[in-house]
Amino acid sequence: MRVLLYTEVENIVSKAGIGKAIKHQQKALESVGVEYTLNPKDDYDIVDLNLYGPKSYHLAKCAKKAGKKVVYHAHSTEEDFRNSFILSNKLAPTFKKWLVKCYSQADYIITPTPYSKMLLEGYGLKQPIRAISNGIDLDFFKLSKKEKTEFRKTYGYKKEDIVIVGIGLYLERKGILDFVELARRMPEYKFIWFGHVNKAVIPKKIRKALKVNLPNLKFPGYVEPSMIRTVLKEVNLYIFPTLEETEGIPAMEACAMKCDAIVRDIPVFEGWLEDGKNIYKAKDIDDFEIKIKKIIKKELPSLVEEGYKVAQSRDIKKIGHELKEVYEEVMR
Repeated sequence: MRVLLYTEVENIVSKAGIGKAIKHQQKALESVGVEYTLNPKDDYDIVDLNLYGPKSYHLAKCAKKAGKKVVYHAHSTEEDFRNSFILSNKLAPTFKKWLVKCYSQADYIITPTPYSKMLLEGYGLKQPIRAISNGIDLDFFKLSKKEKTEFRKTYGYKKEDIVIVGIGLYLERKGILDFVELARRMPEYKFIWFGHVNKAVIPKKIRKALKVNLPNLKFPGYVEPSMIRTVLKEVNLYIFPTLEETEGIPAMEACAMKCDAIVRDIPVFEGWLEDGKNIYKAKDIDDFEIKIKKIIKKELPSLVEEGYKVAQSRDIKKIGHELKEVYEEVMR
């Protein structure tokens, strides 16, 4: 059994969450001895598609005609397309129709969470759909004692500074406007957001937010995953004010690095992130403000040990076994 892992425009999505998910798939399959290729010209039995562009659609059609099996990793939904780029809300219904057309070619659909599975089932898709996490590479998130952490020095923070980090693309959906407002409300804390999107494709209000003049707020752009690892080691708190996700890899990364964290209380986190048990959740911006202050002042206990157990449950080695099960079922 040989699997073609195909990702259209991989160079474009490499810096987004989907780029991390694709790397995780490769490591997951390696960990369980499933042979795979990234080259569509190679021979294969199953094609596992990660995106929904015209090349992916055409490849799926050709694979079906050749008697090969098609698996679709459904990372995207209409819901997480909204509040993203210029005109995304107007285009969302058309985008949904295209997704359904693409996903309908699959023999089997994989999606990261029970929440995204529920959304896809609501689209009328009849294929088997299984929720399998994008996973987390726990080995990567184990810092050795000798490994230097230069985050504070690099970005000009003092040892005593309280630093709060956000991670994600520059999208309204990611909660970046609330992040800016929280920085405005709490000048006593330092706020920094890592991520990037071409500013030509984001709405004016997001571009305006990125230019806001707050001395305690920084937008340094994209950094390599190795820096994110050290960032989560050195900051005081990670917050994820996202309004919609199919999973939310940065939340898993915070758990893996045992970083105190607050996520927005939205359906995608139900069932695996529990408020007050392995993470803290906030319903709105006021709730974020309250819980940030309580965590910093240690009026709420740290939950990082329980959070780490969440990361352990989604280790890519376990994900590899789940992917292998799907591929074997498809071949049968």
